[in-house]
Amino acid sequence: VFNVTTLICHATSVTYKVESIFEAENQRPLILMDKQTLRSHFAHLRQALSPQEVVTASAAVCRRLAAWSPIASRQSSISILTYLAFCNEIDLATLFDTLPQAHWVVPRIIDDNGMMLHIYDPARLVPHRFGMLEPAPDLPIVDPATLDLVLTPGVAFDRNGWRLGFGGGYYDRLLPATTAMRVGVTYDEFVVDTLPHNEHDQRMDWVVTPSEMIHIITAPASPPVYPPPAPTA
Repeated sequence: VFNVTTLICHATSVTYKVESIFEAENQRPLILMDKQTLRSHFAHLRQALSPQEVVTASAAVCRRLAAWSPIASRQSSISILTYLAFCNEIDLATLFDTLPQAHWVVPRIIDDNGMMLHIYDPARLVPHRFGMLEPAPDLPIVDPATLDLVLTPGVAFDRNGWRLGFGGGYYDRLLPATTAMRVGVTYDEFVVDTLPHNEHDQRMDWVVTPSEMIHIITAPASPPVYPPPAPTA
């Protein structure tokens, strides 16, 4: 039997609700869950993290990225799309101070179908109705084609580079517009062996966690189908 709870994420005094579906006992293996159930499962786990766990993990990821050669060797010329964390996401804000010469870019949701990219200006951030901060709409617009690196949030990632997002498809529509290196950002606990994916899902080149940088080298031969079809008689 499944129970349904509502998880409340507070970001800049705006409330963001995430519906979490989970079993009271005998949780099904992840490989048997569909995307929506997986989103709810991982959102529930992430919301349960303590503030100290979030701070510690975020600091570790920022140190790892700052020392990573694709970034460290090009600090004054690299253009990086990042995100502004909310709802217990890994917070990358420390990188703005650690790498001040990098060209930082942040996204703004413009409608139900896409995002606009803008120069990062910490004095010009406004709250979105979903709860996260985003750049003011009159800030300079950045062409995705000019990006070198995309630090990509997600609910979970797998070791083949597939990403499970919140379900809006914003990054799946944005990423094909750029040749930038794609780096998924998450907690150690939210990297799994296999996630469901389809032809519209965009794959990462790397996944970074507090304890490792995972280089995605090969892709699966074909997309898996989840949940598996029921056996026929």
